[in-house]
Amino acid sequence: MKTAITPTRQENFSEWYQNLITAADLAENAPVRGCMTIKPYGWAIWELMRDQMDKRIKASGVLNANFPLLIPIDFFNKEAEHVAGFAKEAAVVTHYRLKMIDGVLQPDPEAKLTEPYIIRPTSETIIGEAMSRWVQSYRDLPLKLNQWVNVMRWEMRPRLFLRTSEFNWQEGHNVFATHEEANEDARKMHKMYGDFMRDVLAIPSIMGEKTPEERFAGADHTYTLEHIMQDGKALQAGTSHDLGQHFAKSFGIQYLGTDGKLTYAWTTSWGTTTRMMGSLFMVHSDDDGLVLPPMVAPYQVVIIPITRDENVKQLNEFANKIAEQLRNIDVRVLVDDSDMRSPDKMWKWIKRGVPLRVEIGEREMADGTLTVTRRNLGKSSKTTVDVAEFVNSVKERLNTIQHDMLVAVENRNKTMITNVDSLKDLESALESGKIGFFRIKYDLTTNEEFDGLMEKYKISRRCLDDNDPSFVFVAKSY
Repeated sequence: MKTAITPTRQENFSEWYQNLITAADLAENAPVRGCMTIKPYGWAIWELMRDQMDKRIKASGVLNANFPLLIPIDFFNKEAEHVAGFAKEAAVVTHYRLKMIDGVLQPDPEAKLTEPYIIRPTSETIIGEAMSRWVQSYRDLPLKLNQWVNVMRWEMRPRLFLRTSEFNWQEGHNVFATHEEANEDARKMHKMYGDFMRDVLAIPSIMGEKTPEERFAGADHTYTLEHIMQDGKALQAGTSHDLGQHFAKSFGIQYLGTDGKLTYAWTTSWGTTTRMMGSLFMVHSDDDGLVLPPMVAPYQVVIIPITRDENVKQLNEFANKIAEQLRNIDVRVLVDDSDMRSPDKMWKWIKRGVPLRVEIGEREMADGTLTVTRRNLGKSSKTTVDVAEFVNSVKERLNTIQHDMLVAVENRNKTMITNVDSLKDLESALESGKIGFFRIKYDLTTNEEFDGLMEKYKISRRCLDDNDPSFVFVAKSY
C-alpha cells in the first residue's frame, strides 16, 4: 500500500521522522550549525501548546517575567556543580564589536570583553541573583516566576525538535520559606505537566523521580515525565526540580523571618521545551504524515471545495459560509480554495494532520451536505452529513478524536512496558530485540554489571516508578 512518508515507521523510524517533519512543512535545518528554523505551521502548533500551558502556569500563581540572554561568567563560577553539566555546551560571547580586517569582518581584537558572557543554557544563576535582591522578608514569599525564552546549548548531533543548539522553552523558578513548601511545589508543577500532556497533547506520561545517578546537577530531587515513542524509545518531556537550599546559598537568597532571623530560602525550577513537539509528532503520526490532537491543531477543520471551472465561485462561497459558522463557535477552520488539484489538496492536509477534512462537491452543495473524514481513522471514517448536523456536532467530533487518540496511546503503551526480574532477563529481552520500557528493581541497577548493559545496549534509567519507587524504568532514549 502506497504511503505519503517513505521509508515507513517499520522500515526506518529515524528516517521516517525526519521525512515527516519535511512533509508536514514544520521546520528545516538553519544555516546556523545545529539550529533549526521553525516554519509557520510548526510555530502555530507551538503557540497553541504554549498558550494552553501558560494558562495552567498562571493558574498556579506564577508570574511571567523576562531575564537577559547573556549571563556573566562570574555567575556560573558561583555555582560550579550545576554549571558542570552545561560547560561543554556553553556558547561564549567574547567581543562586543566587529572590524573589517583584510577585507573580512572579524571580531575587533581591541573590543575584547574584560569578562565573557554565556548565552543562557538555563537561567538559574541570573534569576537567582535577582531573587537575592527581590526577596528580603517572609512577606516576599513565595516568589513564583516563569519565562518563555530561547536558550543555547551547543549540540553535536542535532535532530529537528529533539536536539538543537537553540531551542524554545519555558523555565519556572520559585522560592519558598520552607523545604516542605518547595518540595510540594516541585511535585505540583510535575503534576501540572502530566495533566497538560494528557489533556492537551493526548499523551500519557510515565511519571516519577529521577534516580540519584540521573537527577539534575544541584538538585535534591528531580521529577520527570517520560514518553514512549512508537519505536519503544523514551523521550524526556519535562522536569521539575526541588533544589533545596543549594542555589539560595550560592546566590544569597535569604529572608527575614517572623523571628527576626535571616534564613536561607528553598528554591525550585521546572521546564519544558520544543522537544515536546518532537514527542507529539512521533507518538501520534503515521506513514501518511502528521496526526494532530484537535487541541493543538492549527486548523481543526479544513474544507476542500471539489471544483470545476464553471462552479468554482459558487462552491467556494458555499464553503466559506460553512467556515464562518464554524468560526462563530470557535473552531479553527480553513477553506482551501487554492488552484491545486483536489487530490493534491487532500494529501497536503493529510500530511499536515488536520483532524477533520471536509469535502464539498456540486452534489453536496445541491443537497446541503458535506463529506467528512477523520484523520486518525483514515478513509474508513468517511461519512456524508447535513451541513447543520455537522456544525452542531463538530465540537463533539473533535472531543471524540482527542479522547480516542489518548486511549490509543494508552493501549499501545501497555504493550511496551515489560517487567523483568533480573539483569539476565533484561539482557535476554534486549538481545532479542524487544522494544519499550523495562521495569526492574532499582537495587539491581546500582552495580558494574548494569553499567556494562548501559554501555552495550545504550539504555539508561529513566525514572523510579511512582507507584512503587523500589522499581525503576529502563529504556533506550532520544
